[in-house]
Amino acid sequence: MVWLLFAFLSAALLGFYDVFKKQALQNNAVIPVLFLNTLFSSFIFLPFIVLSSTTFLLNDTPFYVASVGWETHRYILLKSVIVLSSWVFGYFGMKHLPLTIVGPINATRPVLVLMGAMLIFGERLNLLQWLGVLLAIASFFLLSRSGKREGIDFKHNRWIYAIVLAALLGACSGLYDKYLMAPVEAGGVGLDRMAVQSWYNLYQCVMMGVVLLLVWFPSRKHTTPFRPHWAILCISVFLSAADFVYFYALSQPGAMVSVVSMVRRGSVIVSFMFGALLFREKNLKNKAIDLLLVLLGMLFLYLGSNG
Repeated sequence: MVWLLFAFLSAALLGFYDVFKKQALQNNAVIPVLFLNTLFSSFIFLPFIVLSSTTFLLNDTPFYVASVGWETHRYILLKSVIVLSSWVFGYFGMKHLPLTIVGPINATRPVLVLMGAMLIFGERLNLLQWLGVLLAIASFFLLSRSGKREGIDFKHNRWIYAIVLAALLGACSGLYDKYLMAPVEAGGVGLDRMAVQSWYNLYQCVMMGVVLLLVWFPSRKHTTPFRPHWAILCISVFLSAADFVYFYALSQPGAMVSVVSMVRRGSVIVSFMFGALLFREKNLKNKAIDLLLVLLGMLFLYLGSNG
């Protein structure tokens, strides 16, 4: 069960990623922060691409990046567009909302993935899975009540819509990952995990560079100013590590993608704790009950998927 330990490690790293993201975005311009995130992530993975293609140093190691052609790059490019779109909405929402609200909403992604699998792949939900879905929906409505106590109206707050849209796009990315990573004989594409992770970061960096130059730079004097922050580098480091450990966990014998995905959403516990301790966010008792419902829903999804 080594893969399960890696799944828990990925969840912890994701939790810290959210904390550093919130820290970096406070009173800061979103687009430059996101661009630097993609830039630093590209710097992390570019050496693996170069060393894999020019030397034998990384052969037979988890860091080896397989050489792929345009047929494969097309799939990775689409993944980059989906993930970057999710990040753009998620970053703007994260900047303007409490971490203790954003975390539980993001934690409903396994439910969205499951619903997507039902609609797209024709999968059917059993009783325990339906209980998990209903608990997640109930937690969302309770969370909206908690938000109202802080002046956040879920029905009329554009940042809530941004976070929800980010979660939906994140779920699409999860379903797409399932297709990309599945073996050809199982109906997937069977892509190399390091090729996907390395190249999609580079593609995102290029796309964000264009957005930075064409959208943010001309209007930078009329928007929130950008200020460098040490947490921006930590965003890239912890996200890259979390994703690497996630893909590595999936590559282990006997690893179950449904379990790994559920465990990763446990990152909300880390982000929730820091939202309470570091950012001194309010109304924690009610939000903790909402969070408990989300986690209980994930437990039912786990039991229903592996019973």
